[in-house]
Amino acid sequence: MQLPPEDPRRSPRTGYTRAHWETAADTLLAAVEPYATEDRALYHFPGDRESWSGRLSDGLEGYARTLLLAAFRRDETALGRYADGLAAGVSGVWPRIEDRGQPLVEAASIALALRLTRPLLWDRLDDGVRQRAAAWLGDALHAEAWPCNWELFPVTVGGFLAEIGHEPEASAKAIDRGLERIERWYLGDGWYTDGDGRKFDYYNGWAMHLYPVLHAWLADDTRLLDLYGGRLARHLTDYARLFGADGAPLHQGRSLTYRFATTAPLWLGALTGRTPLSPGETRRLASGALKYFLDRGAVDDRGLLTLGWHGPDSRVLQGYSGPASPYWAGKGFLGLLLPPDHPVWTAPEEPGPAERTDAVTPLTAPNWLLQSTRSDGLVRLHNHGSEDVRYDPYYTRLAYSTVTAPSSSYDNSVVVGGDASRTEIEPLGVGDGWAASRHTAGAGARVTSVVMARGAVEVRIHRVAGAEPGTEVRVTGWAARDGVRAELVPVVGLDDDLCGRTAPDGSLFVALSRLTAEPDPAPLGGTVRVETGDEGELRVRWSDGPVLRVRLDDSGARVT
Repeated sequence: MQLPPEDPRRSPRTGYTRAHWETAADTLLAAVEPYATEDRALYHFPGDRESWSGRLSDGLEGYARTLLLAAFRRDETALGRYADGLAAGVSGVWPRIEDRGQPLVEAASIALALRLTRPLLWDRLDDGVRQRAAAWLGDALHAEAWPCNWELFPVTVGGFLAEIGHEPEASAKAIDRGLERIERWYLGDGWYTDGDGRKFDYYNGWAMHLYPVLHAWLADDTRLLDLYGGRLARHLTDYARLFGADGAPLHQGRSLTYRFATTAPLWLGALTGRTPLSPGETRRLASGALKYFLDRGAVDDRGLLTLGWHGPDSRVLQGYSGPASPYWAGKGFLGLLLPPDHPVWTAPEEPGPAERTDAVTPLTAPNWLLQSTRSDGLVRLHNHGSEDVRYDPYYTRLAYSTVTAPSSSYDNSVVVGGDASRTEIEPLGVGDGWAASRHTAGAGARVTSVVMARGAVEVRIHRVAGAEPGTEVRVTGWAARDGVRAELVPVVGLDDDLCGRTAPDGSLFVALSRLTAEPDPAPLGGTVRVETGDEGELRVRWSDGPVLRVRLDDSGARVT
């Protein structure tokens, strides 16, 4: 992708300005045009992969997701082409919107795009096309959604249809129903789980916050905007910490092929005035993520977004991932709705949290501990509260980072009796420098775990109970990667191969761990000391910090 020259004065961290975002959007839109059908209703991208929804649905996905990008860009020429596709699509080309079907997802993108660009697209259509389009979208008001972020798709469609006066009563009901349903998944401090359970990932930002806040903003509904915008602002305090100094988002959760869609909530806060972040920090984090992916092969030599993370990578895909799925990355161009003279585009870039200082930050709702180091810009997430076994290993590992990916060799796991499974994760609390949880492991065991972090160093403590005496336990650490040092040192209950055996009344296993890009870090043993006390108590002595006492038993974990 040919981008403008970088601007080190205005953007000393990334070099990117609004011109880079505009060029990236224009290049992506130009590259997809050859793959539109003759009537422009479907976009079929090359490759032999189809999603489980099939080729027709995948073609609709290509139309809807690239239309949303064109709407954020407000490109009248491109929107004219999409107007032709809309006319053909609602004349019988597109599949109907039915219960729990993928067209419901794409209908939300189409409705949002039409709402954002109404004078440029919708208002220029002839009456017959508008009537057919409203009727096609109207099925979304009555379709059953999967009980997760999908509940917000009828809300988004309803917002547009209410605005144009189509089925106003049904539209209002769809909006109220969807907003009511997501309330049960709001756990405080700006955090939603994506449906029942504890499914925490980027859907919290690019879906659970995005759709309600945009709806409230577009409807000019002060009450709703205060509610959902307040939650967004609180979330962004934590969210800003999920990006490494190199711009990388944390490699955790599903749908990672959406890549820089991770920037959507950053722009959303600036767009609606509901953000704790300065304009310069907002742009630095967002531009950092865009640059991170563009520099690492996210776009192929045809100008198309690939199915993967950097370049093509099937490991980050799900069954619903089709050829056009990556174009939800277009959500990351939400910032182009802000005018060129907005401070988010004109203010000098400011460093993000990972660049400012070392930090170990407890996040109560997801029961996560975030650990970042200024010297190398790495961010690590210690997961003691998120689980979705459908998408293991992107939810159930003990830790994730901005520089490593879950490996097939079960990194960051406790392997009991040869079984690395981690299910029924029960959060046991987070605090100043620590997080704890309990889970079901292999061989019928229950594992209680505590991680303690300071700087780049971690103390990982596991109590394994319920397994047959003599069952082998193996503890693993960070996956290896070029340019990054991953260390794991046995301390209690483990041999040099990080293996041990269970005792009849439960056993403690302790290791020191570190993931760092520093070229010559201090020896691990000199940074922290772990001592065993009476009745299984452990004392953790940091060389430059406090002494903490840890007790793990059948009732849980206590850190004092």
